[in-house]
Amino acid sequence: MFSLKGFNALVTGASGGIGRSIAVTLAKQGATVVISGTRADALQATADEIKNNGGLSHSLICNLSDAQSVEELFPNAEALCEKIDIVVNNAGITRDGLAVRMKDDDWQTVIDVNLTASFRICRAALKAMMRRRYGRIINISSIVGVTGNMGQANYCASKAGIIGMSKAFALEGAARGITVNCVAPGFIETPMTHDLPEIVRDKMLANIPAGAYGKPDDIASAIAFLASAESGYMTGQTLHVNGGMAMI
Repeated sequence: MFSLKGFNALVTGASGGIGRSIAVTLAKQGATVVISGTRADALQATADEIKNNGGLSHSLICNLSDAQSVEELFPNAEALCEKIDIVVNNAGITRDGLAVRMKDDDWQTVIDVNLTASFRICRAALKAMMRRRYGRIINISSIVGVTGNMGQANYCASKAGIIGMSKAFALEGAARGITVNCVAPGFIETPMTHDLPEIVRDKMLANIPAGAYGKPDDIASAIAFLASAESGYMTGQTLHVNGGMAMI
């Protein structure tokens, strides 16, 4: 795969599932990875897996619903590594419910964590990367940010917003050697999807032409490419990794 030796990466939501796979994969490719999340024990498990695979990492606790904590995340990551070359905004939450019953707090919390926090981290990263004339920013969207999904108006809006926001950042950073892209996962096998009722899982699976759920490593591999020097002529794009569920 693509070498990231000598590069430093920041990965949010690295406590488990997709985030852990991303962090471990980037470390395997040679990057030093700053992993961020809200649970110290889960971050330690990610750090241990990185170490067991011969990689290097640092951990930072960050509550993405707290504006000050978000504003401090990127500078704190750079303080650990001198510079951050790669940012992966992976963290996200859900507060599902039918739109007609959705509470304002459930709407705002999802927008704040999934979209506003990503904006703040991208803004800080772009400023630093523009000075160095190099950077890779990768934001995690979702298939439902393009297709929509019943009961997830807030989540769909946040993930659609990620795509539009990334295009704007891509335009602003392109002349300085900075790329900004998205990866939009489909249904990926994680503890969250594993805990769904079997009837729900079967219904979801029936809509996937590949006939299987994706794996966290499928997303991590796409991230590794977008984080690499080889992806330098690709910006403002969204890679859809969904087993053919939505061909966009």
